[in-house]
Amino acid sequence: MIEGALAEYRASHFRFEVSDGVGIVTLDRAERKNPLTFASYRELARLFRLAATDDSVHAFVITGAGGNFCSGGDVHEIIGPLLRRNSRGLLDFTSMTGELVKAMRGCGQPIVAAIDGVAAGAGAIIAMASDLRLATPRASVAFLFTRVGLAGCDMGACAMLPRLIGHGRATELLLTGRAMTAEEGLAWGFHNRLVAAEELLAEATALARSLARGPRFAHALTKRMLGMEWAMGVEEAVEAEAVAQALCMTTGDFRRAYEAFVEKRKPVFEGE
Repeated sequence: MIEGALAEYRASHFRFEVSDGVGIVTLDRAERKNPLTFASYRELARLFRLAATDDSVHAFVITGAGGNFCSGGDVHEIIGPLLRRNSRGLLDFTSMTGELVKAMRGCGQPIVAAIDGVAAGAGAIIAMASDLRLATPRASVAFLFTRVGLAGCDMGACAMLPRLIGHGRATELLLTGRAMTAEEGLAWGFHNRLVAAEELLAEATALARSLARGPRFAHALTKRMLGMEWAMGVEEAVEAEAVAQALCMTTGDFRRAYEAFVEKRKPVFEGE
């Protein structure tokens, strides 16, 4: 991929803009609470796959238009057509939706979810797959798959949600499909903090910009190790982190941080 190509990227199924190194993704079907379609799933996954080799976007914000985050898969444009598919076609769909989560977790840039109103089904999954989550007091997150006759094990929920909020709480949400309130989400560690609705996008963008100005190689490696170490024992993790940290010590940003400390100034990181 051409370096920096995302700066010129034009999305077809959501709004996307880049400002000060931050890519802002806005799900924009407000009249229906921003549901996903086959096309928007694919385009979102493609965006985050492209991000893995792009140097113009250093962090992402993902949000929804019109006071809601995302109501999940569009009932008419996804659920209805799925009923006409055979087993192979259904597996193609579920693999495609999972590709979005893998792309989000696989790109090195931190992803900040700005959650207002409804985040349901796949919308809850997108919030879960982000690295940080800011929410408003009216945010409502529901993994409602069992309410439509499906299992709660969708797009990595059974792997990721227990690690965020604990096994018992995740089990309750995934079995009952009930909504997690904003206050519960904050107390349980799903949300990093709650902010007023009118301040949500500004707060999320400010957080993303602060991350974008940080040591980008180190951030990407931190994100990678957070994922890899789920499957490691403590001793294996300590060894892996020794290798990762030694690698970071070879970067120019590590030297820049030292020089700034000696000169009593704030470091300016350059991403290598």
